[in-house]
This record gives sequence, structure tokens and C-alpha cells, in this order.
Amino acid sequence: MESLFKQYFDNLPCYISVQNHNLRIIDANKQFKENFGDKIGAYCFEGYKGRTEKCQFCPVETTFRDGRQHGGEEVVQTLNGRMISVLVYTTPIFSGDNDLVAVMKTCMDISELKILQEQLRESQERFRLLFDEVPCYISILDRGFNLVQVNRRFREDFGNPGGGHCYEIYKHRKDVCHPCPAAEVFNTKEVHTHEDVVTSLSGEQMNVLSLAAPILDRDGQINHVMELSTNITQIRNLQSQLTSLGLLIGSISHGLKGLLNGVDGGFYLVNSGLEKSNQDRVKKGWEMVERNVGRIRNMVMDILYYAKDREPKYENLSAQKVVEEISALLTKKAQDMGVGFTQSVEPTAGEFDGDGQAVRAMLVNILENSLDACRVDRKQDKHGVSFSARGDAEHIIFEVADNGIGMDRETREKIFTLFFSSKGAEGTGLGLFIANKIAMQHSGNIGVESEEGKGTKFVITLPRRRAGSAAG
Repeated sequence: MESLFKQYFDNLPCYISVQNHNLRIIDANKQFKENFGDKIGAYCFEGYKGRTEKCQFCPVETTFRDGRQHGGEEVVQTLNGRMISVLVYTTPIFSGDNDLVAVMKTCMDISELKILQEQLRESQERFRLLFDEVPCYISILDRGFNLVQVNRRFREDFGNPGGGHCYEIYKHRKDVCHPCPAAEVFNTKEVHTHEDVVTSLSGEQMNVLSLAAPILDRDGQINHVMELSTNITQIRNLQSQLTSLGLLIGSISHGLKGLLNGVDGGFYLVNSGLEKSNQDRVKKGWEMVERNVGRIRNMVMDILYYAKDREPKYENLSAQKVVEEISALLTKKAQDMGVGFTQSVEPTAGEFDGDGQAVRAMLVNILENSLDACRVDRKQDKHGVSFSARGDAEHIIFEVADNGIGMDRETREKIFTLFFSSKGAEGTGLGLFIANKIAMQHSGNIGVESEEGKGTKFVITLPRRRAGSAAG
């Protein structure tokens, strides 16, 4: 029987040694001797590692001390100098009198496992580096639309979601988007692409092109969806410039045709007056030419104004006169809609520097937006829009307030985006975009306060004097 156990001992596929209290090897199996040599009588640290002193942490010594099994990982050195990672177990050996007389040390070669672990670690590290450094926003969503993982660029621009919902982080919504590309992927298992406007942590609106793809588990089921979103704001800004130019050219083409006909009529009067020596006719014709050429020039300047960024053409403006002119223009429209319209100008408003044509266009666009917000509201019987102006030493402030349909946070954050309209097919999405552009060109801003079902207030703040000019 002893011979049989010795045979088992020798042929176990691991390195086994038996050590006494002095840490000397008193027995070893065949595989140990083949790889480390006949080290009977040598210290274990000499046999396993070629050391001249005891290891700092010795599991054999610990087992002698407490009489228990211990384990761990070590790196040992074979006869040919090869370094091997091993999993170590020490087992106490007791005599018949229950005295601890020896410790058996069993070492299993896990070098290949360690190599695989290192390869896995490197692979995971490469994946993490790729995931974090890809120049787009990556997010992983579960079926509850919770953000379970995001990359570095996402965290930088939208913050750490902490498991929040995608619609809360991206759009500050309270409920799921409709349509929802992630929901479509969960339902169809197919890749979906879509374009949207999202809001960063700093409040910046960005156009993004997103791709939503399924992540399948081993059973082919979808528990997560990955969204990759690319910021295409610069592309959309370029397109907006080209689109604005096209829209403006189209909108004024008939006007230019009429003005050119007026020029032709003026030339006819001038030529016929010269032939007949009729100075009154020549004068009248030349006045027509001058008047229509001036109008054509203004139209061309409008095209340039919207087609590219340019400095406003400043002049001294009276806030009282601006409010009166615009109110006269829109009072009839408000009456036709059944919307009350009031105006007021505080004495503090006074005068300010601005591009008269641009400022009027800005205020008209905002007022028309408020009138439309009242027109489409069905929850209230009476609607009204107020238009006022006030000022301080540094600024002129216009306010436009209505009690129309109001806006949620997502809509508020998108209203100045080109072609975004809360009025569906009825709106072009140009008015507030242009108004905001004009305000910024005057170094001003437009603030928005709004609540669904209660109405909206626009606060337009412009510097009273343009930069570099002396106060009047």
C-alpha cells in the first residue's frame, strides 16, 4: 500500500515537496525533481527559487505556526532558469500523536493561465482606450433606458450620468422620446440611425448624428443597446448658411423683379423726356431710377447680412419710436387673431445704438412667435401679448410676454436652432434663429422664461452703446 501511495505521489501532475520545521526539503515527487533537481536536504527557498535566504512571506512557515492550510501565488525558477507562475497550497502533516511534523507544499503550474490573464488584461485595456478615445459620444443603455456605461468624451460634455436615463441627460426631458431609436432597436434587433439636437452640460445645443445598435448576449437576446453619436454642428451651421442664402434669394426674387421693372420704367421716362426735351419727365424718371436702385441695394445688403456674418450698420435709435413702429405693424395682425396687444415704454428706455433694420426684424420675429403661441393655444379663452422697453445706463431691454402654450425645457433649449419649430408644419424654424443671430451680432442676448400651459417671456438685452463708442 505504501508503494502504491508513493506511486500516486510521484506521478501527480504538479510539483510536490515535503518540508520539516527547518524548511528543509525531506521528500519530493518526480515532477519536482525533473524540473528543480534532487533538492532533498536543501532549504525550500533554495530548491524553488535559488535564493540564499528565506522568503519574506513563507506559507510553509505559516502552516507550521498555525497548523492550517494556506495558499497563494508564487514565481519559481526551474533548473534551466525558466520562471514559472505557480498556485501554492500548503498542507500540515501530523504524526500519530497529533504532532505537526511536516508540511506538504503543492505547486500547480499556472503560467499559461497567467499569460491568458495578461492577454485579457491588455485586450481589456485596449478596448477601454478605444472606447474612451473614439472621437464621438458612446453610451450603453439597458431596457429601462438607463445609461450603464459611457465613454470619456460623453462624460466631459454631458457629465457622469450615474445610471440616469438617456432622455434626462441628453435632452432634460421627463419622459421617453418619441420616436426613440433605442426602443426601435430593442423591438427590431436592427441598427437605426437618426439625427437630433441635444444639450451639453454647459447648455450648448449640438446637432448629432446617432447610430443605435443591438448588443446581443450568448442566447441572442438584446439586453443592451449601444448608441454612437457624432457632433455635426459645424456641418449643420455650414448648411444653414447655404440654406439661409437660398431661402432669402427665393423670397426676394419677385421683389427684385418688380424693382427692376421700376428701373426700366424710370429709364423709359428719362429717355422719352430727353427726346422730347421734357425736363419734368426726365426728373421724374431719374427719381424712379434712384429710388428703385436704392431699394435693390438694400435687398442685396439683406442677402449679405443673412448669408454671412457682418458687422451691424449702427445708427442712433429711439426705443419709443422702435416700439411704436413695430406695434403699428402687428396690432392689426393681433386683432385678426383675437389676441390682445399692449405696448409700453418706460422713460429709462431712451436711445441706443443699433442696426435699425436688424433690430426691427429681430423684435418682429419674436412678437410673431408669441402671437402664434397664443393662436394655437386651446386651453385659455383670452390671450394677450405685451411688448415693452426699459433700460439702464448700460443696456436697453425689450420684453415680449404672452400667455400662450408655453414650452418645456427641451423646447426652450432648441428654439434658437435653425429650422426647429414647435409649430410643426406651420413653422419654418427661421424666425427665432435669425432673431438670436441679430442679438448676438449686437453683443446682446435673448433670455427665455417659459412654462407649459402658462406662457413665455422673452427678454432681449442689448448694449446701449456699441463697443468703442462714447456715451452720448
